[in-house]
Amino acid sequence: MLQQTLFELKRGSVIPATLITGINSDLPGRITAQVSQNVYDSATGHRLLIPQGAKLFGRYDSKVSFGQSRVLVVWTDLIFPNGSTLQMGGMAGTDAQGYGGFNDKVNNHYWRTFGSAALIALIGTGIDASMPQSSTLATQETASDAARRNFAESFGRVAEQTISRNLNVQPTLEIRPGYKFNVLVDQDIVFPNSYQN
Repeated sequence: MLQQTLFELKRGSVIPATLITGINSDLPGRITAQVSQNVYDSATGHRLLIPQGAKLFGRYDSKVSFGQSRVLVVWTDLIFPNGSTLQMGGMAGTDAQGYGGFNDKVNNHYWRTFGSAALIALIGTGIDASMPQSSTLATQETASDAARRNFAESFGRVAEQTISRNLNVQPTLEIRPGYKFNVLVDQDIVFPNSYQN
């Protein structure tokens, strides 16, 4: 039992690492990172368990809400320099200060959003301007006036629906390669007997 605890990394430990592949939250994806410092056992702090240079393999979530500035990252595998793999079961990535998720660059698509709003306003103004103006209630609408009004209203509805889609665009979160972070160990990791020898 004592030998097993000597090759154990306890819950609450951190694995410092650096991101190799970048993250773009427009699509979900897989990511890799490299352990940036040696990690030692929790019991004595003298036995090297994870060498600097070991690789981490994980994934990130692309579901981002308006106003969100952090992307959720989980690490699933630890690949040692000798090629052996340890499955980690989805441990969370935190920034260097310990906050959950990663935060680097945020694109809220303001030009796209506010540009769409301005375009909707311009189309509405154009539709109003193209409508026939009658000075009295008794004025008869001509066929060309009716056609112009119907076209303007139909075009306005279609344009507004199309442009409104741009108003619901989620932010794009980008994490650049080289980003420094920690993997938060959320369950005890006991290293296998083959690794101990």
